[in-house]
Amino acid sequence: MNKVRQRELTRWLKSQGILAQRWLRISTLLGLLGGLLIIAQAWLLATLLHSLIIENISRNALLNNFLMLVVTIVLRAILAWFRERVGFRYGAAIRQHIRRQVLNRLEQLGPAWIQGKPAGSWATMILEQIEDMQDFYSRYQPQMMLAVMIPLLILAAVFPINWTAGLILLTTAPLIPVFMALVGMGAADANRRNFLALARLSGNFLDRLKGLDTLRLFHRAEAETEQIAQASENFRSRTMDVLKLAFLSSAVLEFFASVSIAVAAVYFGFSYLGELNFGSYGLPVTLFAGFLVLILAPEFFQPLRDLGTYYHAKAQAIGAAESLQTFLLSESSQSNGEGTQELASCDRVTIKATDLYILSPQGKSLAGPLNFILTANQRIAIVGHSGAGKSSLLNLLLGFLPYQGSITINDTELNHLRPTSWRTHLSWVGQNPHLPEQTLRSNILLSNPQASEDALKLAMQRAYIDEFVSQLPDGLDTVIGDHAARLSVGQAQRVAVARALLSPCLLLLLDEPTASLDANSERLVMSTLNEASSHQTTLLVTHRLEDLEGYDQIWVMDKGEIVERGDFMTLSQSGGAFSALMSNRNSEV
Repeated sequence: MNKVRQRELTRWLKSQGILAQRWLRISTLLGLLGGLLIIAQAWLLATLLHSLIIENISRNALLNNFLMLVVTIVLRAILAWFRERVGFRYGAAIRQHIRRQVLNRLEQLGPAWIQGKPAGSWATMILEQIEDMQDFYSRYQPQMMLAVMIPLLILAAVFPINWTAGLILLTTAPLIPVFMALVGMGAADANRRNFLALARLSGNFLDRLKGLDTLRLFHRAEAETEQIAQASENFRSRTMDVLKLAFLSSAVLEFFASVSIAVAAVYFGFSYLGELNFGSYGLPVTLFAGFLVLILAPEFFQPLRDLGTYYHAKAQAIGAAESLQTFLLSESSQSNGEGTQELASCDRVTIKATDLYILSPQGKSLAGPLNFILTANQRIAIVGHSGAGKSSLLNLLLGFLPYQGSITINDTELNHLRPTSWRTHLSWVGQNPHLPEQTLRSNILLSNPQASEDALKLAMQRAYIDEFVSQLPDGLDTVIGDHAARLSVGQAQRVAVARALLSPCLLLLLDEPTASLDANSERLVMSTLNEASSHQTTLLVTHRLEDLEGYDQIWVMDKGEIVERGDFMTLSQSGGAFSALMSNRNSEV
């Protein structure tokens, strides 16, 4: 990663922190107060030692100084605790803000765009990469200011006592950030490579885990185990590269800090022996001055040490920020953008497509040209081979794919409509039921949380959920587990159907809703959907040709175009593409 890119990402990281600047200011102020207490503590210690050793003052006479020293130490501990808490709040607020941006962007781009990466890589981005920014905000940013202010405060305390000691500290201090920058130049790039490797490993592992049964069936388990082992070893090697840089940076800091403190100690040692007679403005070098400088010297370099430690956090954050910023600024090929118009209140919907080309998020043509008019309450079934563009048309109507040409909803261009406004008029049932909520009731009510109990019961009856809900331990309030583990696929699909029926809609989109069902579940689900489709405009994508007799029209798609249209009887006797599909279906059976 070049320096220009690193500076750009650093500016982006800082821009994200603007919304929580008050926490940064409070953390810096607490650190500054801690620096003042450091000077006060060193001053009290030097005074006590000078008084006891040189002036032979009794301990009773110094009791107030001892008490003040104890109070100073306690106050430093309290300030450090408060500063840690404030820093955490600052980092947490920024992480929450960035995570919200990522989730909003994912929602905006839609599932068609998200499928371009494995689920594991998204999990790594949303969880681990954003979490790895915590130390940058909670520690590194406040320390950047404290690394300048606290040494200046200490120099202001040391120079009036001994200008030579102050000059030693002032001369050696710049060496630390210079060498820290030299060592850390490669850290951001190492972290970036590490995050990429982690994302690939996460996606790889999750994909293999999902396909474990298939891999074992085809005797590929051992080969995939070796592949995961190699990927893990690659990630381990990259992680060790990052750690080597971190340890090297710390070693450089400790070396120069130790050299500086040693030079100061040697200077005072020779001064007490009478070999050096300068630095105290013509006065003898006192034990108080020596103790004060030697106590403050480690504290002078401590903010720089801490900055060096947290510099690794900066490199880590830059490595994480590259993929985050790239994603947040990424554009799908949908040049038309996201509309802002609301769909006017209506009781029916008419859809018209003219020279319509459906595009992938990357701009590749998926289907087209399409020309059709879908009138109110019309029932259309779409058939065709896999890859013909059937699901792409449904994804377009859901607002998840860009397009060229024209497709209007009640004479309003689809890309001019606000997606959330348009989707309130849709219901959708897909191939695989998604039940993200914990309980059965919550999953049914997901589309219409304000639905009455009577409406809920009616939707359950129409979807035949009442056939199995009584067998569940807590009825509707049964916790169904991750991926609806407590339900069969057929039962989960019936829940998805009930959810669609509970929300009144103008357009019902059905994407092979019975693809994974057994014969009994398929019969129940299709009878429900066929009954529901008679009340609104319906588009059904299916491979089951024998269930299409009741539909107003059948559209046959091939290579992204609608090649045949007509009712079931007409198309069956036409000898065209639909007849060929029927023949293939019968031969498979």
